Amino acid sequence: MTEPLSARFSATPIRPSACPGLLRIVPALDGGICRIKLPGGLLSVDQALAVANAAEAFAGGVIEATNRGNLQIRGVGADHDGLIARLLESGLGPSNPASDDVRNLMLSPTAGVDPHQRLDVRPLAARILHSLEHHPRFHELSPKFALSLDGGEGLAMLEHPHDLWLSALQVDGRTLLGFGLAGCPANDSPLAAVAPEAAHALVVAVLETFLDLARPDQARMRDLLKEVPVSRFIEQVAARLPQPLVIDQKVTAWRRTSTQPFAHLGTYPQAQAGVVAVGAGVPLGRLRPSMLRNAARLARELGDGYLCMTPWQSLTLRNALADQSAAVMEGLSQSGLLVDAAQSLSKVVACTGSAACAKGLADTKADGLRLAALLQANGVSRAVHLSGCTRSCAAAHVAPVTLLAVSAGRYDLYFRHAQAAGFGDLHARDLTIEAVGALLTADSRSNTDD
Repeated sequence: MTEPLSARFSATPIRPSACPGLLRIVPALDGGICRIKLPGGLLSVDQALAVANAAEAFAGGVIEATNRGNLQIRGVGADHDGLIARLLESGLGPSNPASDDVRNLMLSPTAGVDPHQRLDVRPLAARILHSLEHHPRFHELSPKFALSLDGGEGLAMLEHPHDLWLSALQVDGRTLLGFGLAGCPANDSPLAAVAPEAAHALVVAVLETFLDLARPDQARMRDLLKEVPVSRFIEQVAARLPQPLVIDQKVTAWRRTSTQPFAHLGTYPQAQAGVVAVGAGVPLGRLRPSMLRNAARLARELGDGYLCMTPWQSLTLRNALADQSAAVMEGLSQSGLLVDAAQSLSKVVACTGSAACAKGLADTKADGLRLAALLQANGVSRAVHLSGCTRSCAAAHVAPVTLLAVSAGRYDLYFRHAQAAGFGDLHARDLTIEAVGALLTADSRSNTDD
């Protein structure tokens, strides 16, 4: 008899960490957290239904969309093994259990179908993920160590910092992949570039060099580069490669063109005529099982049988016929998802807050709903991040407006500023949600650039 997949996985030692995984469920105030890492954010219809069913059978029915394009189930009860087995049977785990933590590769939700892309990065992404799963040394990486792969898509998250980022560019009519360390394409230029066929070797070389140089307490690239000069790191990477890096002014001065804000909501064109992608935001990152089931049904009936989770805490249904996009949007909206950037709630992000996190100083989810209602009533739609503590778990980059909890229902207000560290400029202290709503409404009406 063939050994069940769940039995083989349960026999594998799982390293301790504060980060949840599919195979390592970590405790929180509301129960266990199980994080499901999705390859490129992709989730088949059957897998989506399995997550919805598992969240009800083994947890409290709360599913979260993360800012790395993954899913997590909250409120997991005592039967951890039952939940893990159910998810593994649906094909939602790694092929190698030792790699569950390190499959942190972010893609655009329209990779391969985006009309603006310079390169279809999906084959390269598959090779990178295979190496992360099967290269034993890479299993030593921190669960937070992350990579991004940008093919030049018009719909791409460019602001999230990554330990290694790659971005497609053109130099003298030739497509290359520029790369940077401990940063992101929105803020940084590449250190060098490689031909697409050499990009996998580059990734392997960067990860091996990092593991060779980093001490155990240097879990992230930024930690290592505080002590090791970037030039020395690049020299060691180059020595591992079969061909030289492309380092010239056309590469190192290149900057990525910004993408259209909130293009992940509503209808987005694809490269192929007659089909579109349709995106919908997850309110405050929380998915009810019914939402996921309805989105899966629409993907089966009107899409290509897949959903793609995004780093904007939203989901995308791709390859829908253009003349059926209105029906897709209506179905997603009726499910409680957000398809219009004019909806104030579509631009509000909030962490778990004090209702489920011991570090949270305020109930950020409830306060986020109140703030969105106040802004909507005043016709204001602003990108706002509510954080229950300084860790900023809900946002991987600095939002235009940040509310940092100081006590229950009260927040310090920050506006993002390029020259200011942390959340930006401190604008006001110890505000109620009502005061925040009034201030943001007044600011929006006086700021013609908003």
